[in-house]
Amino acid sequence: MAAKSGRKERSAETEQALKDAARRLFAERGYLNTKITDITTAAGRAAGSFYNHFASKEELLQALLEDFAAEGDSAAEAREHNPDFTDPDAVRFHVAAYWGFTRRNWPVLHAVDQAALVDADFARVATRFAADHINEVADHLDGFEAADLRLPSTPEASLAMMFLAVHGLLEAVEDGVLELSDDEAVEGLTRFVYRGLTGRDY
Repeated sequence: MAAKSGRKERSAETEQALKDAARRLFAERGYLNTKITDITTAAGRAAGSFYNHFASKEELLQALLEDFAAEGDSAAEAREHNPDFTDPDAVRFHVAAYWGFTRRNWPVLHAVDQAALVDADFARVATRFAADHINEVADHLDGFEAADLRLPSTPEASLAMMFLAVHGLLEAVEDGVLELSDDEAVEGLTRFVYRGLTGRDY
């Protein structure tokens, strides 16, 4: 029993080492320029060990996305917040949370974009991941009708605009096109998103 437990621990350690190495390499050279052998070398593991855990680089990337989803669920459960997007403070809370999440995990999320461009199957994975983000806050628009507010488009499209605005601005910051502090980005995005969703000034 102890030997079996030890093997499980070593397997889990190797899997985590591969994930950590992949994240570092995606940040340094990008997803498309990272080979599986680069990941195993950076993780200090034998080349063949990769396939004991992942069938492909895309599967490893999907596992990282699943880790992010679990992290996001745990964080959301730990924080009480106002879910009503007719309130600008509720919009600010979610913009700040998504900006922080995206910035912390940008190398992997950028890798997702790159993988989706070259792999149709992974593009569907990325689409589902984005849809899950939207579904998590779909009920945050429930108060709009009672407040006599009209969304710019369908609820799904309106929320997609919010997430795309955050993602697009962060990409511009990460690529050096714009210089913004996190506070400046969150403030600007909150005003932009709140006005776009409600038609009200913030």
